[in-house]
Amino acid sequence: MAYDLEEQEQLATLKAWWTQYGNLVTWLLIAALAAYAASSGWNYYQRTQSAQAGQLYEELQRATTAKDNAKVQRAAADLTDKFARSAYAQMGAFAAAKSAFEANDLKAAKALLQWVIDNGTDEYKAIARIRLAGVLLDEKAFDDALKALSAEFPVEFAGAVADRKGDIFAAQGKAEDARAAYKVAVDKMDEKNPARQLIQLKLDAIGGASAKTAA
Repeated sequence: MAYDLEEQEQLATLKAWWTQYGNLVTWLLIAALAAYAASSGWNYYQRTQSAQAGQLYEELQRATTAKDNAKVQRAAADLTDKFARSAYAQMGAFAAAKSAFEANDLKAAKALLQWVIDNGTDEYKAIARIRLAGVLLDEKAFDDALKALSAEFPVEFAGAVADRKGDIFAAQGKAEDARAAYKVAVDKMDEKNPARQLIQLKLDAIGGASAKTAA
């Protein structure tokens, strides 16, 4: 009987504890399960989104190979609208901008590059600004092109930015400014970079030499 009495006391204590804290424990457990479910669901959602974005990007690439600009633009629109946070959206926007440029649709090309500038990572933003400056250069919108290059760029893009500025100044007939920009571009680029030789050729064509050579 002593054991039964002790057991009953423990049961009574447990009931009293549950009456006071049971709801709290239940809600904490539900919250924990909900958090786990949400985490699992989000991971599944991300995997699903990534797979869908990848498939759409493959479609865009096939359309690019087929030179079907209309299909390229539709695929890019879906990527930037539905999967804006994915790398596929940024890559797709670049591919679509190039396709639009080749189709002489400069307005669409600029809009796509601007989308990357507004939504991309720092590296993608830098590339988009340089390419946008190139499109604006083709339109002879020189001030706008230089403005696109006035933002801060990661240090590794210094040579490419200077090269684009050189192109803009050369198109404006500002030979001295172009030479100065090309010199910076040559000096900032790695000697093994094939683009460095092309910039040197442009510099030589306007009667200049790289700062290192001049030194």
